[in-house]
Amino acid sequence: MKKLVLATIGAGAVAAAAPALGADLARRAPPAPYTKAPPAVVATVYDWSGFYIGANAGGGTSRNCWGLVGGGAEGCNSASGAAVGGQLGYRMQMSNFVFGLEAQGDWADFSGSNRNLLNPAITDRSRINDFGLFTGQVGYAFNNVLGYVKGGAAVVGDKYNTFNTATGAQLSSANTTRWGATVGAGVEYGISQNLSLGVEYDHIFLDNKNLNFTTTAGAMPTTARNIGQDADLGLVRLNYRFGGPGLFH
Repeated sequence: MKKLVLATIGAGAVAAAAPALGADLARRAPPAPYTKAPPAVVATVYDWSGFYIGANAGGGTSRNCWGLVGGGAEGCNSASGAAVGGQLGYRMQMSNFVFGLEAQGDWADFSGSNRNLLNPAITDRSRINDFGLFTGQVGYAFNNVLGYVKGGAAVVGDKYNTFNTATGAQLSSANTTRWGATVGAGVEYGISQNLSLGVEYDHIFLDNKNLNFTTTAGAMPTTARNIGQDADLGLVRLNYRFGGPGLFH
């Protein structure tokens, strides 16, 4: 009799516990839905390769030292002023290294004068009217920032005059085109896929040149002078690069 009672009580306890366990399982949160991992981020790299054309503006100075051929030194002057022009070129990027060729031409107005040391009644004036640069470039790119050095040939258009110091009347003049060499360096920043903005410094070596000055009628005899010259340029440049996008993955 006791066994029957205990069995009945045990069965009832199990029956009562079963609904409670089922209710507990029903209250558990469902498993979190499966989500895919976000795609890997690939860094973009700026590509400097391609043909480009651009404009530049800035200024410069030149140092000009005069002397009579077979005579003494007449003195030096510093000519300074503004420059504006354009450039075109091609660059090829290999890994982080960038190689290029460029031609540049500018109109200029660098002018300066000094009192002639041999004859203070005469004032000597030097002027650069234009210049051109034909250079090769080697650079290193930090994504869309490019640092580079350049070197090659330079050509400069010069005009020289002498004046009466007291009256300002022209006494003689000479025009010439000088060829020399140039070296420079610059930094360029890619502001969009095809546009870049940069700054550049260039030095032009022009050495010495003998010039025959044409005189104003009745003013003074023809004079041969030796003039040495070099120049420094500082330019802001904006380039447009042709071709595909400047960023690739």
